[in-house]
Amino acid sequence: MSQPSNSQPTNIKESVQSQFNQAAQHYSASKIHAAGPDLAVMLQLAAPTATASILDAGCGTGHTALYFAPHVPQVIALDLSTAMLDQGRQLAAQRGITNIDFRQGDVEHLPFADESFDLVLSRYSAHHWPHPLAALTEFRRVLRPNGQLLLGDIVSWDDFTLDTHFQAIEILRDASHVRDHTIPQWVAMLQRAGFAADVAHTWEVYIDFASWVQRMLTPAPKVAMIRAILADAPQSVQQAFQLQPDGSFTMQAAILRGRPLA
Repeated sequence: MSQPSNSQPTNIKESVQSQFNQAAQHYSASKIHAAGPDLAVMLQLAAPTATASILDAGCGTGHTALYFAPHVPQVIALDLSTAMLDQGRQLAAQRGITNIDFRQGDVEHLPFADESFDLVLSRYSAHHWPHPLAALTEFRRVLRPNGQLLLGDIVSWDDFTLDTHFQAIEILRDASHVRDHTIPQWVAMLQRAGFAADVAHTWEVYIDFASWVQRMLTPAPKVAMIRAILADAPQSVQQAFQLQPDGSFTMQAAILRGRPLA
């Protein structure tokens, strides 16, 4: 297994760039990210018009932007990691998709004018944001009055024991992980940012342990720690995670919908 660089990032955003600049190719090929069932649900919920202006915020290797691109004139796909953006450009070129504008940028400081977009999408990115309320406030700013935000991500449990174990294995696997928020936490943040919020869809994500740690190039000592945490976890945690003998387990995910309040 390849090992991440020994250089130590000084903050979480440097950690995001460091981690994903090394792991970008793995995410380009990840089935969860490239072909998850939530993509079709997100498109159905968005119902973009033929003239819709779309931002894919925290686009990673561009799977969401690629899925939406055939339905709209243009998608702007923004991410902090230049390597992830390069992978997205390669995927677009391979598929002959020419209407995605890949840009490097920070979701907490969007380089766009007020009311620039009809639709803001974000998928499997939000657990890396150190200041999610700042990002949501930016999404509210760049959305048009009748626009819509669809945010899909892994979500944690309200139960403290489950949440503690879940956050622990997530951060051991990925040093750039910040937090998997709960659904009530997301709803509260969306409301604070100026959205009418609701839960549009929930589903479960099966995690094959071996590919999960390989995708992020998790060092072997940390892989061993994750296995130990799962093996020693209370029965309630193992049952909630649907823990398998090989360490594979199941996560919860949700799509949160936000509509700008007047």
